[in-house]
Order: sequence, then structure tokens, then C-alpha cells
Amino acid sequence: MIDPVIGAANIIPLYERTAPVWLAARGTELIETEWLDLFTRLLAPGATILDLGCGGGAPIAAELLRRGFAVTGVDSSASLIRHARTALPDGTWLVDDMRRFDPPERFAGIIAWHSFFHLNVDDQRAMIPRFAKLVRPGGPIMFTAGPDAAVAWGEWQGEPLFHASLAPEEYRDLLSAAGFGSIEFIDADPVAYVWLAVRE
Repeated sequence: MIDPVIGAANIIPLYERTAPVWLAARGTELIETEWLDLFTRLLAPGATILDLGCGGGAPIAAELLRRGFAVTGVDSSASLIRHARTALPDGTWLVDDMRRFDPPERFAGIIAWHSFFHLNVDDQRAMIPRFAKLVRPGGPIMFTAGPDAAVAWGEWQGEPLFHASLAPEEYRDLLSAAGFGSIEFIDADPVAYVWLAVRE
């Protein structure tokens, strides 16, 4: 069994090492329209959105830009961010770690699609209050997680791929304590389990 601490720490170098393959595999096909609809219905036209763990920008940030939103994408892979800057010049693309990202501005909404669940459980607990500091009052956040408290291992390019989740009750308590309301936990299987909440 791989130590979860080591597994979580390997996420950043793994995606950086395999960036070209990841870009080809992820492609531009959008299968998340339903979830983006839920998220964006809570935003004003042209609102600012922070995409944490944006990868190469497609298809999530690309779709948000197409809908007229102002997108700032953050990813720890310099190679993926370079691709996003070239492919989607209308966005703002930054190499940074979501756990430490601290811009001067606050955003109208935050999405962390298939990225948040690569953090270890302690980092996830610490990240919920950070969401609250990064989003404006009245703004939605959306992230994906697993159905229960667990560590799960996938595989990417022959290497173990770490995922972790807290129990739904703990996510709900953390979100509520951080000042979020209208908290929804949506079983979107097989895509993901989706959390949607609004900063009060």
C-alpha cells in the first residue's frame, strides 16, 4: 500500500511529467454541461470565475469563456498552463498551488473540477475556509469528491493516481462553518459526486 502522503505529493510532478499525454487524453469534448449549467445559473453575465486545477483549460474553462465569463485558471503544472495560454488567450492562466494561491481580488465563483479530490484529507479540510476567502459573498463554489470518507487509487500512465474524500457529513459541516449555505451534494455517478454551495 502506498503512503497517502506520498501519493498526494506525487500528483503535481505526475501531471507535469505527463502533460502532453494528458492534454491529448482529456481532449476538448465537454461532458459536464449539466453541471456547468447548475454552477453558472448562480452567476451574473460576464462574472469572474476562478478555475482551480484548470489543467490545459479545455474543456471546462474553455466552455466558461465561450459563455462570456472572465476566467482565471490556476494549475500547478507549468506545462499545462503554457498550453492554456496559447490555446485560450482570452483567459488568465497562472502557475500556482490552490493551497497557497492568494490573489488580491476575490471571485464571483470558484470551480475545482476533478482537482480538489487529489488533495490529502488534511489539505481538503484546510481548503474549505480558503474557498470562503477567495469567493465573494453570494458566490457559488463547485467541486468534485467521492461518496464517502476514503482514499482511492487510480492509475495514470502506469503510475498510481491518488484521490481522497471526506465523509459527506464532514464536508457539509466544514462548508457551513466557513460561511456557505444552499449546500447541495449531488450524485452525478459515473461522472463524479458534485458539491455546490453558495457563500453567504
